[in-house]
Amino acid sequence: MPQATARMADFDLSPEQRQVRQLVRNFAEKEILPFVERYEQEERYPLELIAKLPELGLMGPMIPEEYGGSFTDVVTYGVICEELARCDWVVASVVSVANSLLASSILAHGSRAQKERWLPPLAKGEILASACLTEPGGGTDLGNLRTRAERVDGGWKLTGTKVFISHAAHAGVFFVVATVDREKKHKGVTAFLLDPKTPGVSIAEFPMRTLKRDNLAEVHFTGAFVPDDDVLGEPGAGFPILGSALDTGRYSVAARCVGQAQRCLELATDYAMQRDAFGQKIGEFQMIQQKIADMVVRTESARALVYRLGRMKDAGVPRASMEASLAKLTASEAATQNALDAIQVHGGYGVSGEYEVGRLLLEAKALEFGEGTSELHRKLIAEFALGIRKQ
Repeated sequence: MPQATARMADFDLSPEQRQVRQLVRNFAEKEILPFVERYEQEERYPLELIAKLPELGLMGPMIPEEYGGSFTDVVTYGVICEELARCDWVVASVVSVANSLLASSILAHGSRAQKERWLPPLAKGEILASACLTEPGGGTDLGNLRTRAERVDGGWKLTGTKVFISHAAHAGVFFVVATVDREKKHKGVTAFLLDPKTPGVSIAEFPMRTLKRDNLAEVHFTGAFVPDDDVLGEPGAGFPILGSALDTGRYSVAARCVGQAQRCLELATDYAMQRDAFGQKIGEFQMIQQKIADMVVRTESARALVYRLGRMKDAGVPRASMEASLAKLTASEAATQNALDAIQVHGGYGVSGEYEVGRLLLEAKALEFGEGTSELHRKLIAEFALGIRKQ
């Protein structure tokens, strides 16, 4: 095992959590990693790989056992996301969306009927989840939605468009946010649970230069009917639900970024001690060593923030928005910069199809945008520090 892996900062993990890490790592390296590049080239969504998750209880780590899940603590959930993402962004995203955005929201705000309807199939991997949040006119401005929910007899009709939607074409449930009144801004936001097969829902391919295997989509709602029973919480009270979901979502995204940062570090150190130049291993050159040192510092700093956030949630802190922004900002930028440094260590091979670091750069950059851009998180952190924002 490379030293960059062997000395990961897991001293605060319990023996059981370390065991989970090793289990998920072994599984991901054997069952997922060998297929990622081929799936990306074929633009093929990894359904066969995702189907292997339920047997190990990896589809529902935040879903209670009474609903078929393998409920664990939040730190362990982060470790699962980290280790899956170290091998594949898309498979890790499946777990992240299902647990952080869907399951956590349904558990906290859903009715008994909603829990019984959606949680068991999510936990068993019988359906996948997709979160329809981002819109063409404003990715981070979720208080200014254009997707409308119009009151009709027995429920609501949704009209609007969502973009950059992961897993949409393969999902069995959508988590949709729309506004019942744009003039009310965030007080008009409402959360819905929607069957993607509902008439009035259409899913189109969203062209991407990376993550071809994710099949990102554009989702259109043209009068799609949602019954009252599928409103999550109360009409107009969806913004706090969304905020809580994003807290947990940013935690799992940050954990996934740590996994990608770790992977870049491992690839860079391995290559640096294999490649010879000017009569020595390139890892013996001081400038390469500086890059490796910076990569280690970034990865460990990000991991420490992610684990701290997980421990806060395990301790019952209801909202940890500033800490979520700290973890997500630090981890996503660490993943991107580690990928850049790993490419530099690889030289020209870093952008060749033979090595994965070039792909990791584009994927890491995508994670910088997901669950809030770096600019948004810097704004939030500053507002917390200044006392402008309280929660």
